[in-house]
Amino acid sequence: MKSGLSLIALALAATAPSVLYAQDKPADDATAEKPADYEPQVRTTKLSGTFGGQRINYAATIGETIIKNKDGVAEVAVVTTSYVKEPRDPGRPVTFLFNGGPGSGTVWLMMGAFGPKRVAIPGTGVDDGAPPYPIVDNPDALMDVTDVVFIDPPGTGFSHLIGKADPKEYYGVTQDAKLVAEVIRRWLNDNGRWNSPKYLGGESYGTTRSAAVANQLMNATYNDVALNGIILISTVLDFAAGSDTAGNELSFITNLPSMAVTALYHGKATGTSPEAFAEEARQWAIGPYASALLKGQKLRGEERAAIRRELARFTGLSETYLDSADLRVTPGRFYKELLRDRGLTVGRLDSRYTGKDYDSAGEEPDNDPSFYGIDASYTAAINSWSRDGLGFKTDREYQSIGSIGGQWDWRIGGRDTNAYLNVTPYIGQALRENSGLKVLVAQGYYDFATPFFAAEYALSRTGIPQDRISYTYYGAGHMMYIRDEDRSKLSADIRAFIRAR
Repeated sequence: MKSGLSLIALALAATAPSVLYAQDKPADDATAEKPADYEPQVRTTKLSGTFGGQRINYAATIGETIIKNKDGVAEVAVVTTSYVKEPRDPGRPVTFLFNGGPGSGTVWLMMGAFGPKRVAIPGTGVDDGAPPYPIVDNPDALMDVTDVVFIDPPGTGFSHLIGKADPKEYYGVTQDAKLVAEVIRRWLNDNGRWNSPKYLGGESYGTTRSAAVANQLMNATYNDVALNGIILISTVLDFAAGSDTAGNELSFITNLPSMAVTALYHGKATGTSPEAFAEEARQWAIGPYASALLKGQKLRGEERAAIRRELARFTGLSETYLDSADLRVTPGRFYKELLRDRGLTVGRLDSRYTGKDYDSAGEEPDNDPSFYGIDASYTAAINSWSRDGLGFKTDREYQSIGSIGGQWDWRIGGRDTNAYLNVTPYIGQALRENSGLKVLVAQGYYDFATPFFAAEYALSRTGIPQDRISYTYYGAGHMMYIRDEDRSKLSADIRAFIRAR
């Protein structure tokens, strides 16, 4: 996922009839594994459930796909978990999903939104507490309209490098996209699904991955795998739009509507509804506020005072504080300042959440209450479901949030291209060259990790057909599906998107 975390920058599950039992090695012993001897583990369980009001029998397969280098040496074990309706139908849609990070496992989307089981935690901005956490049936899973394959790239979930594999070959925007595209092609081949309608979806950095993988599937080679749809959940495509780098005025513009709805939620601003206040903030941010920021230190006198007054109205912050910040409040400062008078901070992934720091001084929060408020329950759920429910045997620790982000190669082009990462042109090219492709963008109002206005900005640029992009909004944050109403709405929106093909 979780592109959104401050600590992050949320195998082909083949449906083979036989089960291979591999002798797994502990995570610390990974380099001791001999590539030639690595035997993939694949386990299939036959289950049934009710999804979208339909009773469905399905095969749940968790397994490893082995990726080899050009010399035929095994270098990566990619674990996927697939849910395929029975009896099998090659004409049925299949959707490939992953989270983000980079370094985040698919635990968030699988155990929170679209898997047949989910972990039930409070969705109202309070902590998930201590175990046991209820793991319940999930009628909002998408099995009534599509088969689903969750992919964990290496360094996430149970997926890992083998032997002396070089991380530089796999940890990067393009390297990762090539690998995921290969896993998808292998799944289609092994499961006889080449002519099935195909959907690709990701959350957070997973949306960045979606754009890059779509490019690898449809544009990078002549062996095209055309897609029917791309599902972007908590979108980050143009990294300049949300970068807090000094001198980048754009991020103050794209963050302003998120600040406004958060201030409204916590009673620090006045408006008729989040939707209406967000729209008012959008228009002011892209107009008077953008113009004021571009004037820099030439903004003076009454013009500056007028901007300061409106900024205070939208953000709920005092004019004195805004003046001290030169009308530019970074998200980190906002989390700490908004409710400082109450001794509380607000969350980054979901600004409905509040936390209590060691003290009320300081410039930024000690931690993100919207992450530590949910992480333990998801970790427990994915391990319980994968190991006990689906029978995956390993001594490895499931990497909900791995540490590969620091090794990530963010380059996708030449010098100017790499001044900041922007994969939105991949989406534009895919839409221009595939008339049957549609894009769904799902955004939480209270998400500062991937602000909704930044997603709108990125996807409204030149070269991106607008008639096949649709937007949906939710009353929670980055993982909007933790809120029951939003999980059901997100599921219904995606069902409609797939059925509308």
